[in-house]
Amino acid sequence: MFMSISTTGSAESPATDLGFLLHKHPDRVQRFATSHGEAHVFYPEAGDELCTAALLLDVDPIALVRKGRGRGGSPDCALAQYVNDRPYAASSLLAVALRTVFRSAMKGACPARPGLADRPRPLRITLPAVPANGAGEGGGPAMAARLFEPLGWRVEAAAIPLDESFPEWGESRYVRLVLVSDAVRLADALQQLYVLLPVLDGAKHYWVAPDEVDKLLAAGEGWLAAHPERALITRRYLARRWSLTRTAMERLELARLAEADDREAEEIDNAVDDRPEETEETEETEKATGPSAEPRPPSLAEQRRTAIVAALREVGAARVADLGCGQGELIGALLTDTRFTEVLGVDVSARALQAASRRLRLDRLPERQAARVTLAQGALTYTDARLKGFDAAVLCEVIEHLDLPRLPALEYAVFGAARPGAVVVTTPNVEYNVRWESLPAGVVRHADHRFEWSRAEFRTWAERVAASYGYTVVLRPVGPEDGEVGAPTQLALFRLGTPTESTPTPVHTPTPTPTPTTPEGGEPR
Repeated sequence: MFMSISTTGSAESPATDLGFLLHKHPDRVQRFATSHGEAHVFYPEAGDELCTAALLLDVDPIALVRKGRGRGGSPDCALAQYVNDRPYAASSLLAVALRTVFRSAMKGACPARPGLADRPRPLRITLPAVPANGAGEGGGPAMAARLFEPLGWRVEAAAIPLDESFPEWGESRYVRLVLVSDAVRLADALQQLYVLLPVLDGAKHYWVAPDEVDKLLAAGEGWLAAHPERALITRRYLARRWSLTRTAMERLELARLAEADDREAEEIDNAVDDRPEETEETEETEKATGPSAEPRPPSLAEQRRTAIVAALREVGAARVADLGCGQGELIGALLTDTRFTEVLGVDVSARALQAASRRLRLDRLPERQAARVTLAQGALTYTDARLKGFDAAVLCEVIEHLDLPRLPALEYAVFGAARPGAVVVTTPNVEYNVRWESLPAGVVRHADHRFEWSRAEFRTWAERVAASYGYTVVLRPVGPEDGEVGAPTQLALFRLGTPTESTPTPVHTPTPTPTPTTPEGGEPR
C-alpha cells in the first residue's frame, strides 16, 4: 500500500521544507509499528526544487484475520479472509497509518519553523491503487472527482483494468489517483485524505464506534460542512450506521448554519431598512428646534413583530416556540404580555443566543419572569423532542435562509414532528424589492438569503404544506401595502385541523425555485 507526496520549492521555501512539515528527515528511512502492519517513510528524491515523501504500509492480511480486524468474505469462502486487497489498495488502513505516522503534520504543528505549516504550497499526491466502490452511489473515477474537486484539487483518476492482457474483461473497482493543487496547506490535505480514503472504499476495516463521529468532525473542520457531498461522505465514512450518520449530519448542519456567528448582531435579521435615512439637514434642524413632534414610524421589523403577536393572540396561544429566534426581539415583545406563559427560543447560532440573553437581561429578571423563557441551540431541519407540545410556533424570516432542498426537512420537523397547534411564518415578498431605491435590481435583501418568493410562490408553498400536514392556512400582508407589488412582508397563519391519531404522510412536491441573485443588504430584526 503506497502513497507519495511531492512539492516544489521557491525562493522563500525550498522543497525540502516538506521534511519539517512531516516531521520526518529526508536523509533517513523511518519505520513505525501500527496495529495492522509496519509503515515506512522515505524520500525517493529530496532537493530544493523538488521533494517527494513516500509512505509504504506493509499489511499482513493473516495477522489482520488473527486479530479480528480483517474484513472477512462469505462464510462459504473462508479463503477470502486471507486472499484480498488489504496489502495493496489504499483504504481505511492507510488512513489510520496517516494518523499514526503524520499526527503532528495533520495538526499543522511545526515548532522548528514557526508559520511554515500555515503557508499553502503546491502539492501532488499519488495513490497507485485506491478502491472506489459505488454501492449504488456511483464509483470509479467519477466518485473521486465528486469528493476531491470541490476542495480545489485537480483530480487525475483512471480506472485500473482487471488484466491489461485481457482488456475485454473490463475495469476493476480500483483507480489510480493523482491529486494536484497549486496552493494548499499540508495539514488540510492530510485531513482530507484521512476522511476521504475510507469514503472512496465505502467501508472500514474496524468496528465503527460512536467516537468516529468526533474523529470525522475534527478532521473535517473547515471544509466538510460546506462540501456539496457532505451527506454522502458522512454516510460512507460511518459505514452507513444510521444513528451515527444522523448525529454527524445534525452537528455538521449546526456548524454550517452557525456561520451567522460571524455577523454583527444587527445583521441577524434579513430585510432592508424601510425607514428614511437621517440627513445632516434633519440633524441640524433638531439641534435648533428640538425633535419633531411627529413620532418616527415603526420599522418593518417592528411591524412584523406586531403582526406576529396579534396572530398568536388570535389563536389563543400561551406556550410559544420562537424558531430561529435570533437576538430575541420577538421574545422580548412576548414577555410584555402575561398571556404568554412560556416562550422557547431556538437558534442555530450560539452567539445569537448569547446576544438574546443579554438583550432580555435574563440574569436580572425576577425569578418568575425568567422562568417563562428558555433559550436552546438547535437546527430546525432535524426533529427535536423539545419542540413538541407548544400552542404555537413562529418562523420569523427563517425559511429563506435554507437551501431549497433542505426546506422539506424543516417542514417535517415543525409541522410533522413538533406539530404545534398553530404556526406563524413570515418571509420577504420579492415583488416589493423594486420599491427600495437602496436595493439594486435583482439583489436579495440579505447576504444569507437562499431565495425570496413572490406572493404566488409563497401561497403555493403554504397551501401545499397545510394540505400535507393537516393544517389550514390564511395569508396576510405585513407592512405598507402597494397596489401593484403588495406588502414588503408576507405572513402565513397555519392552524392545526381536527387532531388525528397519526401524523399525515408528508407530500414533498417540488418547491418553486426563485431566480438566483447576488445577495446584499441587511436590516435589524
